[in-house]
Amino acid sequence: MDKIAVLIPCYNESKTIEKVIKDFKAVLPDATIYVYDNNSTDGTDEIARQNGAVVRYEYQQGKGNVIRRMFRDIDAECYIMTDGDDTYPAVNAPEMVDKVLNRNVDMVVGDRLSSTYFQENKRPFHNFGNSLVRSSINHLFHTDIKDIMTGYRAFSYEFVKTFPVISRGFEIETEMSIHAADKNMFVENVIVDYKDRPEGSESKLNTYSDGIKVLRTIARLFRTYQPMKYFGLISAVLAVLGGGFSVPVFKEYFATGLVKRFPTLIVCCFVILTAILSLFSGAILKTITWKNRQDFEMIRHYARNRKKELEE
Repeated sequence: MDKIAVLIPCYNESKTIEKVIKDFKAVLPDATIYVYDNNSTDGTDEIARQNGAVVRYEYQQGKGNVIRRMFRDIDAECYIMTDGDDTYPAVNAPEMVDKVLNRNVDMVVGDRLSSTYFQENKRPFHNFGNSLVRSSINHLFHTDIKDIMTGYRAFSYEFVKTFPVISRGFEIETEMSIHAADKNMFVENVIVDYKDRPEGSESKLNTYSDGIKVLRTIARLFRTYQPMKYFGLISAVLAVLGGGFSVPVFKEYFATGLVKRFPTLIVCCFVILTAILSLFSGAILKTITWKNRQDFEMIRHYARNRKKELEE
């Protein structure tokens, strides 16, 4: 079992991977550095191997798939996850490791948005998207995570071994943040400087398609983790619509004793019935979600015992 494992998912990062490995070796000399190559075609794996990293491969394309493989394969007391594009400073890694090992923090978030991100990032829509995602998640899940989309994080053994990776691509960071919030894990933020990619290094993140995936992930996880709020909101909207359109029908009935718009009345009844079903669906799913949280605490207990066995 490693004391500290530095995890670097890579796809065509030959221009920067050497510097990233050297920087993290300098600040964390006792760490094991793992580079997981995700079908690179520019020799990223060979450069990483020549610089002393442990190189492994994940052939399913997508950052989420790479992280799933990393979390399954590697046992460590503390994990540092970073990108291979040299946008995150290694100098903050010891502080992040200290929080995990000595303060029992489950996830440390490398917060770019409170420092230089908006000045360094040259893609305005990325800036808007990061702010939108941060405010959405903090509002929906009552958290105070300063940077939802950052790829620079530190994790405890318990977080890594109990985190069910569902996402395949760049929405993985959003999933991590919501999982930590829902399971009441100990999260802290560390402000880090951010610098844009060096010239010649291209981002693999598609502004629009990956942005839509992130927003869809937020909606899906909100439905999964907060079903009463999700279905309660749907129920409220349907109840207002059904009740609103039925008002003229009932006014006419009380005035004349006749129902002339019978199809409208039928539709309104079905809409209100759907609202009631939605409300009860939310209540039932909330009970299931609560039971899942209880089961998760047992899983965490198992992971804690497993960690002790590996340390021995």
